[in-house]
Order: sequence, then structure tokens, then C-alpha cells
Amino acid sequence: MKKDKAKLPNITEVAKAAGVSRTTVSRAFNNPALLAKETVQRVLSAAESLGYASNHTARALRTGRFGNIAIIVPDIENPFFPPVLRAAQNQADAAGVCVFLGDADEDAVRENLLFNKFASQVDGIVLVSSRMSEEQILRNAKICPVVLINRDIKGLPRVLIDSGSGIAAAVRHLADSGHRHIVYVNGPINSWSNQQRSLAAHEEAQRCGIELSAISVSRSTYAAGKHAATLFPPNTTAAIAFDDLVAQGLMAMLIEQGVKVPEAFSIVGCDDVLGEYLLPSLTTVSARTADAGKKAVDLLMEQLQEDERHDVRYLLETKLILRNSTAPRP
Repeated sequence: MKKDKAKLPNITEVAKAAGVSRTTVSRAFNNPALLAKETVQRVLSAAESLGYASNHTARALRTGRFGNIAIIVPDIENPFFPPVLRAAQNQADAAGVCVFLGDADEDAVRENLLFNKFASQVDGIVLVSSRMSEEQILRNAKICPVVLINRDIKGLPRVLIDSGSGIAAAVRHLADSGHRHIVYVNGPINSWSNQQRSLAAHEEAQRCGIELSAISVSRSTYAAGKHAATLFPPNTTAAIAFDDLVAQGLMAMLIEQGVKVPEAFSIVGCDDVLGEYLLPSLTTVSARTADAGKKAVDLLMEQLQEDERHDVRYLLETKLILRNSTAPRP
């Protein structure tokens, strides 16, 4: 004899427990502004006591909305992204929506596949540091509402962390400290942030009259940073890394080679996600990651409420944070 599965409570049972109609229960979950606060609270209390949750699929059929959004990042292991995700999650919670997470693994093709999978299940998508082409992103934005973080595409709402200004400040700091030959270690080649940082580093080095070389890595990892440290040109006395994770790898390899940081070599990171935890503590460029995640969800919810896309470009300024990994040229 088969054992019956526990039956989940339904809307009729909640209505009976709260002493209201099925319509009132539906409104309490989907449009509480139409009811008195006391009624909403009575319905929610009855639902909680019974273990009832509103059916998102049914609501989607009625309203065309799922109550879900998605966030896609290129590399969940990179410490830059968790603070963005945490802030976005908190803001989504406040808006009453659920969050799906996708990790594209630095692959534009995979990112596009994730987008199309999510598009049929969510109301909108936040793309963080997207690796897709501009043309692909614009095509996808016609399928599902999109907000971008650290990708500047005209016509789409986007939140940009202006790390270029902080990188320029880092070059000036090294030049003022007497360094004449420095290196910029690039991040992923299709990263908008890397393009801004690289351009800022080269332009500021030219203004300061110092020599700047470039080293490329396939993706921003600790291992990539260690490898890049073996490629420094002769006479180099300082390096600026695409992010803190690469900078950590640079410092580790230099220490293994017996090169003291900062006495013999100066290191600057970017994004300030590891800086204060390293030894020596890392001079780095700030990154308002939490602000970016929060604002992106705000822009997405505004777009969904108004059912209209706006060309919004929200810029977050950065600054250089001086710690112990930089010093005057030896």
C-alpha cells in the first residue's frame, strides 16, 4: 500500500482560515494596496500558519509577470562579484522578487545561452561585465528587459564604475614616487572595464612622461597573476594589475623570487576586494560594488514598472586607496 504524500495547502484553505474570500487571498499576495492592512496581515498570518506560498506560475499566467529576475556574471569565483550579487539580492528582496544566478565562465557563447534560458522564466536580467558583443546584447534586450553593470551601450540602462579615474591616479602616484618603467597587467580582452583601465593607464603614463608596458592574461585569476610576474620587462619597478586577484598573484610570485614588496617592487591592484587582507596590504583602486548592484536592480524594477526602457547612464566614481604595497623607486 502506497503512502499518501503530504497535501500542500491551497488558496481555499487559506481563505477559510482567514475568514475571507479566495479573491481577497489573491489580492493580499498580488495587489495588497487594494486591501486594508489588517486584512492583508490576517491573510498572511493564516498562510504562514498553514505553510502556504502563492503560486508564481499561476500569477505569471494571470499578470504576465513571474516575480523573478536574473543576474549573470562572467566568473563567480572572482571576489569582485559577490558584493555586487549580495547588494542586488537585498534590493530584490525589498522589491519582493526572487533572483536567479548564472555564471558564464568568461564565455560569451555560454552567457548568451544563459540569457535565453532565463528570458522565459524571469521579468528582467542584469548583465554584470557582459562578455557578449554589443550587437548580441542589443538583440537580447528586445527579448527581455536588460540592465548592464560595467558595460556602456547607448540606449540601455547601465551602471558604470569609473575605475579609469582611479587607475590614472595610480599611475600619477607611481610616477611621483620616482618609478619610470611600470607595467599594466591586462584583464580579459573583451572586458569593458579592462579597456577603460588600460586606456587610462597608457594615457596617464604618457602625460607623466614615464614608460608603460602591457602584459595580457587570458582571465583574471591568482594563477594568471603569478605567471604575469615572470614576464616583467627589464628595469620595471612597479606594476598595476587589472584587479586585486591578479595583483595577489603578482605579489606571491615576486616574494617567491626573493623580490621584496614594496622595497624593491611596487604593486597596485583594482576593485579593493582583497587589499586590506593581503600582506603587505594592497594599494588599490576603490570599487563601489554594492552601490552598483543596488542601483542596477533599482533601474530594472523601474523599467518593469513603467514598461518602458530609458537610456540611463549612472556613473560611480572611484579613488586610489594608498596602503603598503607601494613605495618610492629603489
